[in-house]
Amino acid sequence: MTTPDPLAQMQRDLATPRRGRLKVFLGMAAGVGKTFAMLSEAHSLAARGDEVVVGYVEPHGREETESLVQGLECLPVREIEHKGVILRDFDLDAALVRAPQILLVDELAHTNPDGARHAKRWQDVEECLRAGIDVLTTVNIQHIESLRDVVAQVTYVFVQETVPDSFFERADEIELVDIPPEELHQRLRDGKVYRPEKIDQALSGFFKRSNLLALRELALRHTAQQVDRAIRSERVQGIDPEPWHVTERILVCLAPSRMAPRVLRAARRLAASLHAEMIVTTVDNPRQGRLNTDGQAQLEYALGLASSLGARTATLHHSDIVGELIRFARSENVTTIVMGKPVRARWKELVFGSVVDATVRASGEIDVLVITGAEEAGTHLIRRPKPAPMRWSGIAEAFAFPAIFTAIGAAFYSPVQITNIAMLYVVASVLVSLRQGLRESALAAVISAASFNFFFIEPRFTFAVTDFRYTLTFAVLVAVSVLLSSLTLRLRENSEALAERERRTSRLYEITKRLAESGQPEEMAELIVDHLRTTLGGDAAVYVALEGSLTLLQPSQNGFETGERERAVAEWVLSQREPAGAGTETLGAASGLYLPLIGSQLVVGVLVVERTQAHLTSAQRHYLDAVAAQLAGALERTQFAEQAQERAVRAESEVMRSNLLSTVSHDLRTPLASIEGSADALLTRDNLQGTDRELAANIRDESRRMARLIQNLLDMTRVQGKVQLRLEWENLEELVRNAVDRTASLLNQPVRIVRPAHAVLAKMDGVLMEQVLVNLLENAARHAGADAEVEVVFGLKEDRAWVTVRDDGPGIPEERRSGVFEAFERSGKEGFGLGLAICKAAVEAHGGTINIESVAEGTCIRIEVPVPA
Repeated sequence: MTTPDPLAQMQRDLATPRRGRLKVFLGMAAGVGKTFAMLSEAHSLAARGDEVVVGYVEPHGREETESLVQGLECLPVREIEHKGVILRDFDLDAALVRAPQILLVDELAHTNPDGARHAKRWQDVEECLRAGIDVLTTVNIQHIESLRDVVAQVTYVFVQETVPDSFFERADEIELVDIPPEELHQRLRDGKVYRPEKIDQALSGFFKRSNLLALRELALRHTAQQVDRAIRSERVQGIDPEPWHVTERILVCLAPSRMAPRVLRAARRLAASLHAEMIVTTVDNPRQGRLNTDGQAQLEYALGLASSLGARTATLHHSDIVGELIRFARSENVTTIVMGKPVRARWKELVFGSVVDATVRASGEIDVLVITGAEEAGTHLIRRPKPAPMRWSGIAEAFAFPAIFTAIGAAFYSPVQITNIAMLYVVASVLVSLRQGLRESALAAVISAASFNFFFIEPRFTFAVTDFRYTLTFAVLVAVSVLLSSLTLRLRENSEALAERERRTSRLYEITKRLAESGQPEEMAELIVDHLRTTLGGDAAVYVALEGSLTLLQPSQNGFETGERERAVAEWVLSQREPAGAGTETLGAASGLYLPLIGSQLVVGVLVVERTQAHLTSAQRHYLDAVAAQLAGALERTQFAEQAQERAVRAESEVMRSNLLSTVSHDLRTPLASIEGSADALLTRDNLQGTDRELAANIRDESRRMARLIQNLLDMTRVQGKVQLRLEWENLEELVRNAVDRTASLLNQPVRIVRPAHAVLAKMDGVLMEQVLVNLLENAARHAGADAEVEVVFGLKEDRAWVTVRDDGPGIPEERRSGVFEAFERSGKEGFGLGLAICKAAVEAHGGTINIESVAEGTCIRIEVPVPA
């Protein structure tokens, strides 16, 4: 059993930007008091001291709601003209600029007017959450995507504005605002929900008591599921969670049918009730590849809906739909398969077979759930478009090949060999099917049967048949010819599909290979743009992120991406790490489809595809995503290579500098020792007076100062290499007093030492840590002055020993504090900037930390080192 690692979780939380908290006030219908409850909580939070701002609230003319808005800061609404009408809507940009702690946004499922950045208001809320803003919002139960069909069945109203389940389930808190249906009816009669002229219609329509009871049950159940999901999450994150022995996994099989969304929503409700993972798949086969536009659009919409419902999607490729489906289900350890039941005639299922029946027979231990639909609901399987009319060349071949084999049969005619002649006509039909379509092949089969009857069956050269046994021969001849032609055509379709997939794979492999061989970002971007122009037939461009700004690395030929509006879309995609532009619900009016280039660690740029190619098929979109991933990896690799080269050059420079400093320092110590000794000898003479004595003292002091600087250089070369610490248990008070004694001559006032009641023992390199304290005291004397008051405080907190050195000098400006611990960075005009750098390196070698604390006056530096148990 694996227990969660709190430290690892904390590190992950610190590594990712803070996401705002989302609280949803959920109701069964309009008028239950969701907005009232949200505003009431807003006033409570504001009274507590939290920063609360109203982003958008729709009062619906209710006096109680309007009175609650008073007293809260409100953002200005955005006004958009739509068909001559001024619409007031939530201003997302104003909210992001204001960046309050808590933001109120009413009506989560609202559809934004044309010209807005996002198509839906829940997407605006999502961007606010990513910016770290906490959001309070409201929504009714009928606006949850997976419940649309259930609500439509109950109320006969198919809701158009919905919120994806995947977004709703990420809410940190859901508060159910619930009142009895009778109380809601009374609110309607009192005019607190709708205008008086709409009350009777509402009471007899959507707000019927039976409808409200059903919606209330849905709201209660959905809230209970969210609470249960939160409880299970807490159990998983607990110290000793119980193991889960069985995991339910549901596989939803989509066909290009108008019933696909209904199947998805039903499967989503089932997955929520079973706490199961949901996988959505469709099998791409040659027959499906020739769907009409309506069928392809339905399938693309269903796959997009699956993603919004929080499902994992997969596209399979095989001519055997059932076999590939079962293989995938077993490889994913699926427990239940959900399928839709097409409405089709029974004889068609008997003749052409049924995918549902075949799946049930082949499923074995996997349960199969079939979702039914009414014929009038439009659940028929969407067929391919009508084939093109027969060409004259096909008709000519349908006559020519039977004529050729008739001539061959006539040359070898014999009543005994008449059955062999019949086989020649089968060959004729197959040859036609290899070159033409199914209808031409069927025509050739009919002509072959007629030719066989006319030229070879007694009485010959007439269509009369005296022996009715040949009627079966004609039927079998036509049936076998059509069957073989159909199989031949299917084989051709499979071969074409395999060839197309092979071409896509080869193109992707080739582009991957060429990206690996290229070493310059400009070459990579040009390569990808040229490749997309060839494969997708549209223009493209590549932006790259350099030092936090967006730069156009490879422009398009027609420059569609160069406008300020297009650049703003690219910058949004870079910051939000989400696709946007044409073909999406975010900034859909853009001239291109914008995809973030996400590497393993960061977003390296944005890939733009021209609007004419924005509405891509599922296969094209997957291919484009694969190309974008390859480009992102290649660009990130070049950035890592440049950084590695810079680090290598920097490391080599550091080695050279360390060697130089070490050599020069050792060579300077001997003459400095002689100078200091000579100055001391002069000062011992009694006849040295006045200016001569001052000069000798100055020589001695400066030589000692130079010796300390050289010692710092040696210490720096030591700590920058592999420090071999000689760890022993040291009394921290002794180290502090030794350091104070060594620097006593630098200060005119004694250093104040504050010690705890008990001795502080720590395992450390005593010599190195004492030098750290000496450097800190010297730094205080140098920058605060010899008359400064210096205080050293030390102690033990939990498993860390700490020391602070504080002076009452001018202090270090806030903007310079981050760099004072770097080598050769000076906080004043004196020194070489090595003392604090040595301190930082030595403390970090012990696994500790050193930093500057904020104080009212002077400078306070704090050291902490771990103490083993």
